[in-house]
Amino acid sequence: MKIYVDFDDCICETAKHFSKLVAELFDKDVPYEKINFFNLQKSFVLTDEEYKYMMMEAHKPESLLSYEETVGATKTINEWINCGHDVSIITGRPFSAYEPSREWLDNKGLKDAKLYCLDKYGRHSYSTDSDFSLKLEDYLKMNFDVAIEDSPAAFKFFNHLPMLKVMVYNRPWNKECEFPNKNYKRCFDWEMIEKNVNKG
Repeated sequence: MKIYVDFDDCICETAKHFSKLVAELFDKDVPYEKINFFNLQKSFVLTDEEYKYMMMEAHKPESLLSYEETVGATKTINEWINCGHDVSIITGRPFSAYEPSREWLDNKGLKDAKLYCLDKYGRHSYSTDSDFSLKLEDYLKMNFDVAIEDSPAAFKFFNHLPMLKVMVYNRPWNKECEFPNKNYKRCFDWEMIEKNVNKG
């Protein structure tokens, strides 16, 4: 089985870190539960300059390495890999974040999980001369049986895979979204994701 896994807010608690970061940088109190939009600039009510600064701070290596793991993520992913499944972590982080992201995964025991950077949201310039930085046309040649994703803005990247089963990790910014089809299932934790993936 080929499995796509998103990084932020599926494997690690990025939004919770951002909530604390915005409080530190701008003295804005927006708890995780109130992050109602995937558009973080909108959720945190930031100016363009504030948003740019926040993202720059959030993608520093020391920040990326400090994110807490989402409970059960690495255990489940490692079990899939040990069972022979092909797991690819497809992140919307810029390629400049690749090395600390790879280090974070390795530190969590996920050395055998492949990591790719894909410009999902048009936020960054991406390297074009790396095996780990995916061009859209190359990503669209990849095939997956299952995907784990939290962002409604990323659902369009599954349109070329009509049989794909998508496990949507329940987060405040996707509670109100409509799923494209019946292959999408809301999951509240990694235990629920594992059960749904394993039952086929």
